[in-house]
Amino acid sequence: MLGQRSPGRATGVALGYLADAAFGDPRRGHPVALFGRTAAALERLTYANRRDAGAAHVAILVGALLGATVAADRAAARRGPQWTALLTGLATFTVLGGTSLARTGAEMSDRVGGTDLAGARDLLPSLCGRDPASLDAAGITRAALESMAENTSDATVAPLFWGAVAGAPGLIVYRAANTLDAMIGHKSPRYLRFGWAAARSDDVLNYPAARVAGCLVAACAPVVGGSARGALGAWRRDARRHPSPNAGVVEASFAGALGVTLGGATQYAHGLEIRPTLGHGRDPDVADLRRSVRLSRAVQAAAAVVAIAVLAVGPISRGGRSGRPSSRRR
Repeated sequence: MLGQRSPGRATGVALGYLADAAFGDPRRGHPVALFGRTAAALERLTYANRRDAGAAHVAILVGALLGATVAADRAAARRGPQWTALLTGLATFTVLGGTSLARTGAEMSDRVGGTDLAGARDLLPSLCGRDPASLDAAGITRAALESMAENTSDATVAPLFWGAVAGAPGLIVYRAANTLDAMIGHKSPRYLRFGWAAARSDDVLNYPAARVAGCLVAACAPVVGGSARGALGAWRRDARRHPSPNAGVVEASFAGALGVTLGGATQYAHGLEIRPTLGHGRDPDVADLRRSVRLSRAVQAAAAVVAIAVLAVGPISRGGRSGRPSSRRR
């Protein structure tokens, strides 16, 4: 995470992370949900079964947010570090989803562990896009654990990475691209072409962050009685066989850290996919799912510490003022 020194941004990231830890996602009026509704409304005008139409859709939405957030960030920098801290804190709280992810994972483990399979199937769409009707308890457990791994990076490590690199604009642009990928970046007939740009944008933004997440998984594995060596070994051996250049890294790292095997037949609404095997161990059980929740929380906290440290003690901008980004880097 190579960012410029900015005490205001460091304070904002810290406040935003603590707010997410305390409150999680708001149940109503979430700005990300508002962005999703706006994107869905625009899609009625921009949709065509072509890649260029999807690229225009992404460019309009992400470009508008980028322009607005850069303007707000510059205005905050002119007013002082406390305003930068406020803006960055609001952006961080808005985009982080790690606490809600961990709460959902814990609730899923309680439902599966209590043999409430109907309740577990109802909850699964909150974690991933699998077809819950086709899954038994073991399938739900594996799906939930794989989603805990991938979303630990997507919901916390990646936005914090881009917050450390670019402050509020980095946070907001990352979340916009990630949301569009979730909405249209899958391989259904409707979105195979239109969603191509959204999927590739998300891949590019997540590429460095997923590798930071893999390192943090290895570092935090001992917290849950896991293996750092196992995490790194599974990442090196198995991740490249996964169809996603990023999800494979964090899923393999989680599998190796926990000593379980992930992957295999995976049923989505658009069809069946056979995923490669990640890790070498037993099939995951409910206890492993609970461990994955604790591991996710540890990785999230570590990512926040790293991001805050980078912003607090990183290189000072060429302009010589720690709270103001250099115009040359804009």
